[in-house]
Amino acid sequence: MPLRRLPLAFLTAAVLSGCAGQAARPDRLPDGSRAEVAILETTDIHSNVLSYDYYKLKPDATVGYERTATLIRQARREFPNSFLFDSGDTIQGSVLADYQAQVKPVGCNEELAMYAAMDAIGYDGGTAGNHEFNYGLPFLSQVTGTPMNVDGGRSDRCAGPHFPLVLANVFSARDGQPIFKPWAVVEKSIQVATPDGSKRSVPLRVGIIGFTPPPILEWDKQNLEGKVTVTGVVEAAKKYLPELQAQHPDLVVAVLHGGLNTATYTSDMENGGWYLAAVPGIDVLLLGHSHTEFPGPHYKGMQDVDADRGFVRGTPAVMAGFFGKDLGVVKLALARRDGRWAIDKDGTHSEVRPICAKKNDCVPADPAIAPLTAKAHEAAVAHVNTPIGETRLRLSSYFADVGNMTALSVVNAAERDYVQAELPKTHPELAGVPVVAAAAAFRTGFGGPDDYTDVPVGPLSLRSAADLYFYPNTLTAVQTDGAGLKAWLEKSAERFNRIDPASTAEQPLLNDRMPGYNFDQLQGDIGYVIDVTKPAGQRIVDLRWKGKKVDPKQPFVVVTNNYRASGGGNFPGLDGKNIVLSAPDGTREILAKWLARQRTLDANALPKPSWRFAPVKTHGPVVFKGAAGKEAVAQEAGVKNVRQVKDHGDGTAIYAIDLSK
Repeated sequence: MPLRRLPLAFLTAAVLSGCAGQAARPDRLPDGSRAEVAILETTDIHSNVLSYDYYKLKPDATVGYERTATLIRQARREFPNSFLFDSGDTIQGSVLADYQAQVKPVGCNEELAMYAAMDAIGYDGGTAGNHEFNYGLPFLSQVTGTPMNVDGGRSDRCAGPHFPLVLANVFSARDGQPIFKPWAVVEKSIQVATPDGSKRSVPLRVGIIGFTPPPILEWDKQNLEGKVTVTGVVEAAKKYLPELQAQHPDLVVAVLHGGLNTATYTSDMENGGWYLAAVPGIDVLLLGHSHTEFPGPHYKGMQDVDADRGFVRGTPAVMAGFFGKDLGVVKLALARRDGRWAIDKDGTHSEVRPICAKKNDCVPADPAIAPLTAKAHEAAVAHVNTPIGETRLRLSSYFADVGNMTALSVVNAAERDYVQAELPKTHPELAGVPVVAAAAAFRTGFGGPDDYTDVPVGPLSLRSAADLYFYPNTLTAVQTDGAGLKAWLEKSAERFNRIDPASTAEQPLLNDRMPGYNFDQLQGDIGYVIDVTKPAGQRIVDLRWKGKKVDPKQPFVVVTNNYRASGGGNFPGLDGKNIVLSAPDGTREILAKWLARQRTLDANALPKPSWRFAPVKTHGPVVFKGAAGKEAVAQEAGVKNVRQVKDHGDGTAIYAIDLSK
């Protein structure tokens, strides 16, 4: 085959091997030879190319791929033998991403800013996460440079990343073939120490196989239904590993956009990494999706998991952080045994390296990255500053978990107005059915003390709408009844731990295992009380509509988003089968238009807060973590039963809440 026709990743590997000069065949290496190889990983970058907050319009040194790039270069100096892979959720998740996908889409010959930045550093491979599908298959086909034989897919090859993307569990509904190559083999020369103390350069062949969460068919139903099929990650691994192993790689790295879950395996399991780690033939496991670092304390005590050294069922594994906050490193000790490379587990471990060792101590940005995206960045900033009105209310999510609904009320009002206007056009029989809206605060501090929605009093812009509604979901409405409404709210109330009023010990209010984006809060002539002293499933004690107790059989239409309506978050009764309206418009766009129609937003335009905690006197303090110095925000919003009790000095604080008030 002529050299010019080799894929670029393989061409690069060939150049690297050629530069080594005296590369030796690995099968001639004597047993006892040793090598140290680092597998480097990024994941869930979500197109945060720069260290910049598009909602606050200011630099943010705590995020950004341009700083991860610095860690990568440092790691390569430390580990001359290294490979770099990405575990997905790469092209979506920032204002810059939305601009290049939806406002001014990149052309076929133009590389996406995120991929251009990654190519500047050089990757050996990657996979697709669930958010890769948010903008639809035509866009994904284009920006990854991957012709796809699917409805709406492109048959031509556009500009894409200069490294192979592999995905083994998503197939075209037309021909049953994978939409990406399921696996690839990357070859590089590495330096090896032989038993006699000499150094030699030999090729190392690393096979990669990729996986995305199977629930993408539910989460992105409007983009994927009838176009692709999906299998479980274990089934896909067992199908394609024999093909990959037939290429005789020295190592096989599974690149999974998923985390760890020890529940009974199913083919639609969202986080199947624990099971994938046990599939014979997988030597290293790269994880993602969960936005939780591994190894790390979150996984302490999980069965067959070493959360200190980074092993899952005996397999070395790592999950880097999100938004470019961290770099994952698997340090592999390789030993030559019986003519093959084997992993010496005693000398192997994983770690997650943060871009910020502590507050105000972050690595510098790599200077090569910002110039690559300067024009797109400036255009995105100009776009989100487009004025659309003004607000007389501060709209924030600092205390969304304890009753401040200002930011959510705007979303709920806009969604409800839209459905009340549009639903009768397609479902006149539902014209008299009560419509309520469900929204969750997407930014509740998970990403750090600045990870909150906060729109101040004054002018509103498109940036405000993007801050209020973080994800590019589409609006969806489902039909349910009073019993379904209560079940929905009971699931949401799992956001809270059960509080023991008799305990004198400090009790955390919030359940860290229930993310804030799953705490749906409903509005629209509805009211309810949450009793956190009761067990999960029994906490909604007074559910009313227009002041009357809700009948379990009373029909309702609930406005939500495509993710929730199709099963995202595993809410009872939501599996995509009871959808009555799927809007062609994104929720963010609907919200922006609604704000523009209001011109001036005040309390009269918003629904009243719909819920409260059941009053309870506790003998000990009940606390929650939040952003430091925001007690006045709570007071201003009418949440007068919270007070800051401890400032951590890193932008976060502990607040106490008096549940008796």
